[in-house]
Amino acid sequence: MQHPKFEVKKGSDEKLYFNLTAKNGQVILSSQGYKSKHGCEKAIESVRKNAQMDKRFERKISKDRQLYFVLKARNGEVIGKSEMYSVKAAMEQGVISVKENAQIAVAEFIA
Repeated sequence: MQHPKFEVKKGSDEKLYFNLTAKNGQVILSSQGYKSKHGCEKAIESVRKNAQMDKRFERKISKDRQLYFVLKARNGEVIGKSEMYSVKAAMEQGVISVKENAQIAVAEFIA
């Protein structure tokens, strides 16, 4: 079994993106793009902080009726988005997983 981590990669647009992965390696939260390493690191710290407050998780339904959630910062800005879920219980388990794993995940910058 792996350790939870924030995997940071550079996208084709030259921005940095992170995925928070659980111990089983599954992606549980994905970020928007960041122009700098510093900005990406600040966003990771924001995930750690805000994931501890349930009110920061906004549960949503996509156009094709899939369930997902976004994690918002104190200022209301989205700092991460979940994968899609077909049932509410699985989505809620995803929220719990983000809360647990964000605190202990290490950041890995992948070239």
